[in-house]
Amino acid sequence: MVLWFHVPQDEYGCFSNLSPHGFEADGRCWPTAEHYFQAQKFAGTEHEERIRRAATPELAKEMGRDRRLPLRLDWESVKDDVMRRAVLRKFETHADIREILLATGDEVIVERSPSDYYWGCGADGHGMNMLGRILMETRALLRSRG
Repeated sequence: MVLWFHVPQDEYGCFSNLSPHGFEADGRCWPTAEHYFQAQKFAGTEHEERIRRAATPELAKEMGRDRRLPLRLDWESVKDDVMRRAVLRKFETHADIREILLATGDEVIVERSPSDYYWGCGADGHGMNMLGRILMETRALLRSRG
């Protein structure tokens, strides 16, 4: 069976980076995983803090995708690990959604994003589904910790 998610209103919407599950990382509070992920594109700059303070995760995403801002040079090589950190901190912080993730057993988790072929499955279902893979990695890690 495949468990699909995309937006916070979905059955498994807590898996979305837009879900309202904040956490602490790098000595600061982050409203959502999306805020953290997008801000890390500009780590150590004033843009990082502006994105952290964005009113909504959608706005944080929009700000993080603004190519007029100076994207960190190593972004392509670190983005997966940044996502792993965000997802892990989110599920470590919130017992309720951690239980939902752990209750998925060994089911495949897929972000049903028609426009994202890297983090999601893309319109044709052949995307890389990296967010789904990271969620499954996180599930295994949390399970191994008991």
